[in-house]
Amino acid sequence: VQLQAFGGGLVQAGGSLRLSCAASGRTSSGYAMGWFRQAPGKERESVAAISWNGGSIDYADFVKGRFAISRDKAKNIVYLKMNSLEPEDTAVYYCAAGVSVTRTRAADGIDYWGKGTEVTVSS
Repeated sequence: VQLQAFGGGLVQAGGSLRLSCAASGRTSSGYAMGWFRQAPGKERESVAAISWNGGSIDYADFVKGRFAISRDKAKNIVYLKMNSLEPEDTAVYYCAAGVSVTRTRAADGIDYWGKGTEVTVSS
């Protein structure tokens, strides 16, 4: 499974961005997918995860109500729509794949990582 994340950039506080993660590989559509982020000097943390069919979603408490994860199964793309961005959201965002939503909400449960895309929120 190969994962390619894109869509990061520079945005002002209060603005929005949509990240995308394209998955490829014969078995990629059967995995739960998730987003993690890592800010400078901090550990990588889970942001959200979605099941293979989109029927189960889980978010970190710090993004509930602001971020939305979704999945286009036909295109095998997972999105992270981020609204009301804050400077504290500045980080490198990584997409990831795991066997379940629960496993994909933990860094040690990830089977595949994509390269990150950088998000910078200016105040």
